[in-house]
Order: sequence, then C-alpha cells, then structure tokens
Amino acid sequence: MLKELQKKRTELKGISEEAKEKRNTLNAEASKLATKRNELNKKTKELINEAQKLKESRDEINSKVHEQKAQRDSINAKANELFAKADSLRKQNNIGGPSIKSLRKDIDRLEFTQQTEVLSTSKERELVGKITQLQKQYQVKKTQLEDNVELKNILEEAQKIRDEASEYHNKLSEFAKQAQEFHENMIATFKEADRTRADSDIAHKEFVKAQEAADEQHKAFINAQKEIREIDKEIFKLRKKDKDVRGHPAKAELQKDAKNIFEKFKGGGKLTTEDLMALQRSGLV
Repeated sequence: MLKELQKKRTELKGISEEAKEKRNTLNAEASKLATKRNELNKKTKELINEAQKLKESRDEINSKVHEQKAQRDSINAKANELFAKADSLRKQNNIGGPSIKSLRKDIDRLEFTQQTEVLSTSKERELVGKITQLQKQYQVKKTQLEDNVELKNILEEAQKIRDEASEYHNKLSEFAKQAQEFHENMIATFKEADRTRADSDIAHKEFVKAQEAADEQHKAFINAQKEIREIDKEIFKLRKKDKDVRGHPAKAELQKDAKNIFEKFKGGGKLTTEDLMALQRSGLV
C-alpha cells in the first residue's frame, strides 16, 4: 500500500512540475502578447490622432479654397460685365471676328490646361501653337480697338480685373493642391490605423488563448498539489501505524489474529466469544 502511494505521489509530482513549467511558459507568452497588443493600441491611437489633425488641416485649407473661389468668381463677374460692354461697343463700331472676351477666355483656359496637366511632347507643342495663335488674334483685335478710347479704357479695366481674378485663381489652385495632399495623407493614415487595429485584435485573441491555456495548466498544478498533500497524509498515517506496530510486537500479533478472524468471518464462519474478545484486544473494534 505504501509503495503504491509513493509511486502515485511520484507520478503526481511529475504532472505537477510539467503543469507548472507549461503554466509559466504560457504566462510569459501571454505577457509578451499583452505588451504587443498594448503597443499596437497605442500606435493605433497615435495614427488616429494624426489622421484627425490632417483632416482638420484639410478642412481648413478647403475653407480657404472656397473663399478664394468666391473672390475669383466675384471679380470675374465684374470683368465679364466689362467685357460684355466692350462687345457691345465692338458691334456698334462694326469690328468683326471673335470678341476680346472670347479670345481672352480661350487663352486663359488653354494656359490653365498647360499649367495643370501633364502632356506628351507632341500635345504640349500643339497646345503652345494654339495659345500663340490666339494671342496673335488677341493682339490684332486689341490693335483694332486702340483708336476707340472708351472701348480701350473698358478693355484695360476689364483686363486689370481679370488679372486680379487670375491671382485668386492661382491661390485657389495652390490651396486645392494642399488640401488634396492633406486628404491623401489622411486616408493613408486612417488605413494604417485600421491595419494596426486589426493586428492588435489578433494579438489580443492570441493573448486570451494563451492566458486561458495558462489557467488550465495552473488548475492542473493545483489539483496535483492537492492530491500530493492528501497522499502525504496517508503515507504519514501508514508510517506512524507501522512504527506503532514495530514498537508493540504483542499488539502486532493481536492485529494479525484479528485479521485472521475477519477472514474467517468473510468466509462464512461464525464468531465465537473468544473471537470477539480477541478483536477487542487488538483495538480494531
């Protein structure tokens, strides 16, 4: 009986040590995963804050775009009124061909295309040719109108206003470019935040899995330790009993007789008065 208990204790000791080692390994892994998750959460928060700042900058620039556009359109409206008045005078003076306003509008449109679009060499050459041709027509038309002082003054004022509108337009284009850059950076930052958040979620799931596994190993360790303590109690009792028996040979003999009596009883024999007295002397009943 004692050997069996000792063997069982040795097995439980091995189970306990193995569970303890696995628990410690899993807890260390869970700790690393928790650190990784927290770092990713911190990075995600920083990226979101950065994206929000980029959004604020974009919106601020966009408001300037709207302001510049409103200013440009207002000034262009004044210029258009003057060009319309110039066209009226042109018709009154029988000056044919495209109007100064129309020529100027076409030139501005083509120049804007030249400044804002990436063109092939052949397309760029073709565009420059058109602009040059229109500028020549514009100068011819302007020369035709030089003798008309009223028309000349109107055109000069209209052109001055149009130049002012162009300045607003250039600022508008620059602000629009800045706003687009802020917008693209904002989108890229939000996407990066989404990626780090997804990585954080994965790390958290792995952390929970490792933590739960560590808890299971801890339970196995505790259960094994509990069983070991129970076995230790039984071993202590057996060793104490064995010590008592070895210290009292007569009592050992009485207990041997008592066991024989029990075997007799199990076999169907009847207990005599002497048998009962022997059991009492043995201390087993």
